[in-house]
Amino acid sequence: MKKEQRHYNIFQKFQRRLKLNFLKLFRSPGGAKKVSLGFAIGFGLEMFVIPTASLIYILFYPIVRIARGSLPAAIIGNVVGKLTFLPVILLPFAKKIGSFIFKSKKDHSSLHHHSITDLLHGDFAVVIDLLHGGLHILIGMAIFGVILGVISYYVVGYFYNKEKQRRIAKVSNARSRRVMD
Repeated sequence: MKKEQRHYNIFQKFQRRLKLNFLKLFRSPGGAKKVSLGFAIGFGLEMFVIPTASLIYILFYPIVRIARGSLPAAIIGNVVGKLTFLPVILLPFAKKIGSFIFKSKKDHSSLHHHSITDLLHGDFAVVIDLLHGGLHILIGMAIFGVILGVISYYVVGYFYNKEKQRRIAKVSNARSRRVMD
């Protein structure tokens, strides 16, 4: 007999994926500090993916190992960051924050149109404008990455300890029931 497959809508799929990743997180090896540090690093580094054109993944493993975080938890934190679409949502705010912190000497009140012919004629203003815009986004996303990483460190540490206490209570209840039977 063929088993019926359930069909889920997009919100149910999203919820199931998050739940699965958090179950994996709470069962990953290491203590609460190691797991929450790994998750915070993975979640914070997800903010750098767009501004660095995914080049941050070259440094992903060394950063987690140097900080002595859990690599599985860092990968889960990175996946959760992807599932929440936070880097895309925070991108315009990151550009504003970055341009506020690192002011460029050029006035951006008027729009400048660039063409490829300007670049071929030796006018590299388009490259400078791109670099300034990218630098502003990188600075803003670095700030968001640090803030969200610190917040997620404490949140995941709290929930990891709660889940551990729940599992310990469940095992002790099962043992006490077995002894009474």
